[in-house]
Amino acid sequence: MVIVMHRDATEKQVEQVIGKLESQGFDVHRSTGVEHTILGAVGAKVVDTRDYEMVEGVKEVHRISEPYKLASRAFRPEGSVIEIGDVKIGSDQVVIMAGPCTIENFEFCDIVAERVKAAGASIIRGGAFKPRTSPYSFQGHGEEGLKAIRKAADNHGLLVISEVMEASQLPLAEDYIDIIQIGARNMQNYGLLRDIGKTNIPALLKRGMSATISDLLLAAEYIMAEGNHNVLLCERGIRTFETQTRNTLDISAIPVIHNLSHLPVIVDPSHAIGVRDKIAPLARAAVAAGADGLLLEVHHDPDNAICDGAQSMKLDQFDDLMQELRVISGAVDRSIAGQEPVEV
Repeated sequence: MVIVMHRDATEKQVEQVIGKLESQGFDVHRSTGVEHTILGAVGAKVVDTRDYEMVEGVKEVHRISEPYKLASRAFRPEGSVIEIGDVKIGSDQVVIMAGPCTIENFEFCDIVAERVKAAGASIIRGGAFKPRTSPYSFQGHGEEGLKAIRKAADNHGLLVISEVMEASQLPLAEDYIDIIQIGARNMQNYGLLRDIGKTNIPALLKRGMSATISDLLLAAEYIMAEGNHNVLLCERGIRTFETQTRNTLDISAIPVIHNLSHLPVIVDPSHAIGVRDKIAPLARAAVAAGADGLLLEVHHDPDNAICDGAQSMKLDQFDDLMQELRVISGAVDRSIAGQEPVEV
């Protein structure tokens, strides 16, 4: 259930409610909103909500029928803004994450970092550990790759997002990564989700290829239940019967998730479509539909990339897209992070 405290509730009153909840076996997660402190109580114990409605300082009590309690919009009605340095994800600014699919070397990372930063990106993406369908495909450069992308990011004032595939890689993430990416194949790797939940590193959780929106929100719950509430949800396309594209991007998921959850929604059109020349239209549609950010594959020489070059935008294509996104974001009363709003 969710307990909303009065605007003028004292810290002592809040602590008294938390103590009462914990004495009845609840795990309590506190959210301090703009006007109210909200307490999310998670546990199977059945209680009479009137026992809390009459407690001094309590404004109202709600039962949450959804199985995801902490990811529910009711837990933070105004929505979450994930702050990482100067970057705020979930605000009125659309955050762009761009870079190569695979970290090949520092020189290549630095070239891409310089260009995507100049075009308006706030975060560079790149894989050091690559989950590939075939065990014989290139698996990434590991720690050396993380060192390369960290150095390139620092050179150009960018944050880093990169994927981890198992708990043993989390110490490296703490050293080099600002946002942990959890790939579609690991969306229901509950042990990994719990371990990430025990860290303080923001996590971007990708929707599984055949996962429902409820499945995605429940996966986020695993992370949040361990104490890490800095979760970004990523729509990256789902597997359907269509064969003309790699996956089918579920644009409708953006407003649906925003209605159900307070967590920011990021869209990855590169993995959805899998074709370089079709990425821009999906990116434009995602921003128009309310996405809080985009995750884009960009490479300075995609035709000769180690892997997934076909779904990586060229630098000039990325520059053109960013100009278009400035206009589209302005049309929906938003702006691209780090850039002046465009009046439409």
